[in-house]
Amino acid sequence: MSWPTLPDDRARTNRDGACIADERITLSNGDFADRVRAAAAQLRSLGVGPGSVVAVQLVNRVELVVLLFAAWRLGAAVTPVNPNLTDFETAHQLRDAGAAVLVSDDRPAPDFEGRYLGVGDLATGIDTGAVAEDSVHDPDPHELALLIYTSGTTGSPKGVMLTHANLTAMCESVVAALDITSEDHCLLVLPLFHANAIILSTLTPLSVGASTTIAVKFSVDTFFDLVEKHRPTYFSGVPTVYAMLDAVDKKARPDTSSIRLAIGGAAPMPAELIERIETRYGFPLMEGYGLSEGTCATTLNPPAGPRKPGSVGIPLPGQQVRIVGKGGAVLPQGETGEVVISGPNVMAGYLGKPEETAKTLVDGWLHTGDVGYFDEDGYLVLVDRIKDMIIRGGENLYPKEIETALYRHEDVLEAAVIGRPDPVYGEVPVAYVALRPGSTLTVDNLFDVCRQSLSKFKLPVDIITREALPKNAVGKLDKPALRAESRS
Repeated sequence: MSWPTLPDDRARTNRDGACIADERITLSNGDFADRVRAAAAQLRSLGVGPGSVVAVQLVNRVELVVLLFAAWRLGAAVTPVNPNLTDFETAHQLRDAGAAVLVSDDRPAPDFEGRYLGVGDLATGIDTGAVAEDSVHDPDPHELALLIYTSGTTGSPKGVMLTHANLTAMCESVVAALDITSEDHCLLVLPLFHANAIILSTLTPLSVGASTTIAVKFSVDTFFDLVEKHRPTYFSGVPTVYAMLDAVDKKARPDTSSIRLAIGGAAPMPAELIERIETRYGFPLMEGYGLSEGTCATTLNPPAGPRKPGSVGIPLPGQQVRIVGKGGAVLPQGETGEVVISGPNVMAGYLGKPEETAKTLVDGWLHTGDVGYFDEDGYLVLVDRIKDMIIRGGENLYPKEIETALYRHEDVLEAAVIGRPDPVYGEVPVAYVALRPGSTLTVDNLFDVCRQSLSKFKLPVDIITREALPKNAVGKLDKPALRAESRS
């Protein structure tokens, strides 16, 4: 697998076959290869070459994918930039990455030492003079391909270095686990500045001759129209996406018959929500687990089964997962500890941060900061994030356990539990809940729901209901925002 040559390979195999589309543009394999060559020539004229970094700050659109492959064609890496970042945040990422070029929309260029290219000026055709200079870089497998920046909830964002080998290993692993073939068609609804959308919804299908249709963003008002129009065979979403689909008026009967599977990740999903989605829409929902430092995904409930809602499945092909204690000792099945990962998908490190890299990558194992255990069948069950654990009067409480108790009621669409400082107990749990539209549940009812499965010391001291809970740019519930609100 060579990412730089993939567009040309697809064009040679089936020039008129479907490749990539969005709500404005549909590109065949041949069209896509032509666009990649044109964009590569333009980037070359701006000084991009082997070892350069190209920054792309765009909403979901075909040009973002074109630029990925154009940069790789030249031996450059790509850092996707969240288009919702402030100018200050954008400039930090550009400077930290050492970006040579930023391709963006009409927003003013931030202060950085590189060139700026508006996406409206991106070349779509190549002149005869540029053809003579056109060549395809042959990358070393360990060359940098993607620089994905973490959300920065525990400090300034860090650049996760993903190599060409990382991308290849990850896609091969997903293809094997999900049996993705050239007959598949992915509907991409997550933001393309995130590893999930790039790997699962773009590179994976393109690597096997399949195609992708890009939605600008997920909207519950347009999702089923897109499904009925484009007939995708799979899509990947975060729990919030599935909560919104669950909340759709029960009288609605969309045609989802083309979808053979859906993937859930980014945060643990309530088993009850998975069951409701599968029963209502008729496709299996595979919950998995992964993180940017592992390129994308590490475990998945297998499509062929058995699938165990409430778990995040078994390790993907080519990866190893262990549970370790505080001293690093491997814990036996059933015992709870930190999840660590090893395999060719594990990142090369954090850009320019050797000390943080050394803390995270230990003897070839990626320390995730997630707490979990393997059940009796070898399925990974996540308990919580280590940093999210609440210590109440010396007792360890995991927010996910309280959230799971709340999710057992079908009217609870979203639940997030955080720790609030307390002068007596040190910390106490507080729950934020968004209810299904039209629900008559009261706070007292929600406390009763918790009492059905939680000991008294695990009960939240307060339950606050909202129409919706804050999300970060990827669509995950934004607990840092709730913590900041709780402390203000």
